[in-house]
Amino acid sequence: MMKNSTQVSYFTLAAYFDTGAFEFICFMIVMLLYLLILCANVLLIVVICMNRSLHEPMYLFLCSLFVNELYGSTGLFPFLLVQILSDVHTVSASLCFLQIFCVYTYASIQFSNLSIMSYDRYLAICCPLQYNTRMTFHKVAVLISLSWLYPFLAIFVLISLTIPLQLCGNIIPKVYCDNYSIVKLSCSDTTVNNVYGIIYTFTTVVLVLLILYTYMRILKVCFSGSKQTRQKAVSTCTPHLASLLNFSCGCFFEIVQNRFDMNRVPNMLRIFLSLYWLTCQPLFNPVMYGLNVTKIRITCKSVIFGKM
Repeated sequence: MMKNSTQVSYFTLAAYFDTGAFEFICFMIVMLLYLLILCANVLLIVVICMNRSLHEPMYLFLCSLFVNELYGSTGLFPFLLVQILSDVHTVSASLCFLQIFCVYTYASIQFSNLSIMSYDRYLAICCPLQYNTRMTFHKVAVLISLSWLYPFLAIFVLISLTIPLQLCGNIIPKVYCDNYSIVKLSCSDTTVNNVYGIIYTFTTVVLVLLILYTYMRILKVCFSGSKQTRQKAVSTCTPHLASLLNFSCGCFFEIVQNRFDMNRVPNMLRIFLSLYWLTCQPLFNPVMYGLNVTKIRITCKSVIFGKM
């Protein structure tokens, strides 16, 4: 640890521990998980892009979601693979902030995508006669653009507030770089960082509440509608809700670990909880949507078995 306030040139990731003979096994497990994520998401992106019958708002939003999964995974997994095989778990400050930008924008884009997908399902189920006029191609393009541009701008500001901080240490108690961990190392005033972090967290919570409110409206319409309406709602909304709950739980684990003392929790469990929202979600979404959305499932079978 550094006693004086200074600008550090590198950070040490303290959550890694000596795995000994299991180092190669850990590397292979992470590599296999990364390959599965790449294959699953690329397959679904290709299926949606190549099949014109899937060029509808719902599937275009899904395509944006799968692209984000690839983006977030690429910001984490290659870094993990290098660190697992490394004896000295250090990372340069510039690379650390780059990873923070990738990981945080991935999370923000995820919530943005899920929110516009819930809005799309709301229009399709609650306002079916107005759906085609209200969800035009132009509106789809605007919503997807906003779901990517806003997170990039918001996280850019977040990191811009963190970089100038004078730090009294360079040890991050995780296996990847984390903005909150760096802010806690600061010897200078972090009031602006904390206020901005609260505002950013509040907007994310508002998005989640809006998504839940939208699905409550959808369920209300379904219970008062016909059997066909209920079946349509269940088949299209179940993957969205499952994805939202899975990702929200992962983020909740991460927030708890940041805010509270977790030293009594076994190190392996802490590592798993900190990585859950970044490793399980990119594989969970393609499996969930690939199995539950009929058009995607049928088209995937055609592509895999060469029956296009």
